[in-house]
Amino acid sequence: MSVSDLITLAFSAFLLENVLLIRFLGICPFLGVSQKRKSAIGMGMAVIFVIVMSSIVTWVLHKTVLAPYGLQYLRTIVFILVIAALVQVVEMFVKKFSTSLYKALGIYLPLITTNCAVLGVALINIDQEFNFLEMFVFSLFSSLGFLFVMVIFSSLREKMANSPIPKPFKEIPIALITAAAMALIFSRLGGII
Repeated sequence: MSVSDLITLAFSAFLLENVLLIRFLGICPFLGVSQKRKSAIGMGMAVIFVIVMSSIVTWVLHKTVLAPYGLQYLRTIVFILVIAALVQVVEMFVKKFSTSLYKALGIYLPLITTNCAVLGVALINIDQEFNFLEMFVFSLFSSLGFLFVMVIFSSLREKMANSPIPKPFKEIPIALITAAAMALIFSRLGGII
């Protein structure tokens, strides 16, 4: 794969096939942790680490154990176990080094274990038959796209919290409308490449 192909894959994973707004994976933390920019950035950083590390581990496990021994039917279970272990590492790290972020993320930090964006990226890497470099680029830029959208969305939600929005639309209704508008914008980027 050439450098231009890797750049196309990175751009595509970041914007054109964004895990949140195009693939609709990981919506729970998207809505739950996006009220404040700081917590959205913290969640995004944790998701970057978990997606990249779990993609590497699951790709290696698939290529060296599951596929050679005909155990592909176990991949979902194995992938979830790997993701759960990595989330525990992240949770311990965040709790030790940033207590305020740990409290801000609350229940959403352990929920990364069941975040379908993490499992989805790991499965896409296998289904697309990416080599190691392609898997790494796709995983990194998918997770960076997750962070990018979380930061934009949290910035918009912070501004909307101080805006004169009619009462029936406050909080989740306006957040869903904003998310839908962002998804429409991102879906129109597909014509670029």
